[in-house]
Amino acid sequence: MLLHFMLTHLVKVGRLSVVFGDGTVENYGDGSGPPVAARLTHAGARRIVLDAELGLGEAYMEEDLVLDRGDIWDLLDLLGRNFERRPFPKHTVFNRVKANLLRRLQQMNDRVAARRNVAHHYDLSVDLYRRFLDEDMQYSCAYFARGDMTLEEAQAAKKAHIAAKLRLTPGARVLDIGCGWGGLGLTLAGDYGARVTGVTLSTEQLAIANQRADAADLGALAKFQLEDYRDVRGPFDRIVSVGMFEHVGAPNYRTFFERIAELLTDDGVALIHSIGRHEPPNVTNAFIRKYIFPGGCIPGLSEVTAAVEAAGMWITDIEVLRLHYAQTLRCWRERFMAQRQAIALIYDERFCRMWEFYLAVSELSFRAGDHMVFQLQLAKRADALPITRDYMVDGERGMAVAGAGRRRVRAR
Repeated sequence: MLLHFMLTHLVKVGRLSVVFGDGTVENYGDGSGPPVAARLTHAGARRIVLDAELGLGEAYMEEDLVLDRGDIWDLLDLLGRNFERRPFPKHTVFNRVKANLLRRLQQMNDRVAARRNVAHHYDLSVDLYRRFLDEDMQYSCAYFARGDMTLEEAQAAKKAHIAAKLRLTPGARVLDIGCGWGGLGLTLAGDYGARVTGVTLSTEQLAIANQRADAADLGALAKFQLEDYRDVRGPFDRIVSVGMFEHVGAPNYRTFFERIAELLTDDGVALIHSIGRHEPPNVTNAFIRKYIFPGGCIPGLSEVTAAVEAAGMWITDIEVLRLHYAQTLRCWRERFMAQRQAIALIYDERFCRMWEFYLAVSELSFRAGDHMVFQLQLAKRADALPITRDYMVDGERGMAVAGAGRRRVRAR
């Protein structure tokens, strides 16, 4: 049996038991750690053998893979610990060329494709997202400045961290590209006095963002619209984009940063917050690309900085957040599982298994894989910002002190 052969050579640590479709029971690993027991149909085994990256998720989603002991995170964690021990070959020139060609075919993301891809994920029921996100509906990496932070505290800290890097002043014209349900834009308007224009391609997110602005009496300062970043008109003093760059697509990186440069005032500042990979550019995980984020791409930092250079902008600061998203995803997954029955009523069991796998494999990619988050601060002039980072720390601390007395905008 080919899958048995594969597992025998892969699983050297841990305790994995598999019941195959013919009733055969096989054990793998050295017996250490908590036990994981799975049952696989013939169809499930075939899926995994033909394409492990896609097939494992599909087998779980279609109930061709059932866990009798442990859950999908336990299984992925066990496999991830074994992958970490394997001496993978270096990236060859051939593999890099192949990956780049595939990425360009998968991620053209013209205006029509971009709208379609966004609708696939972000136009799902807002009730789904309210079940597992924080109260402000932040659907991106939180910032765990302390290990004991709640998800709500860490998401508020993320916004303060970004605002400090933007060095906002009251009345500053801010463009929020990929504004989501409006949480960041409303915070920048309500707590910092910025005049925010948020753009999204999600009709569901747009409706909620505008409802929240009206409910918070921030309609004069925060406006949200359905618009592609390629069609926005400036200028803006500040530009921020959180969790949107992953949807731009590799063929459009230079265009994206050229638009940032065109829309930004000469003394303006931009902050791009995105998932990235610390290894060379590669294709998106097959399961994530097919079922969760079609057209999505996790960029290598090398290709991002090259696109910024081509656009003629200064990179004034880079920060890499390594395990913050792993912790964020852990919080989301725990909340999702706590609300699983209610979510199954919104969609169905197959949807729940699909999202369980998505959240678990995403967390694993940050804990044991090559994923991280980067925050890239950009400017058009070398003197647009102070030459030391003290202003970031001072601004963040100032907001932490003032935060207790400030109004916090909540999802409505």
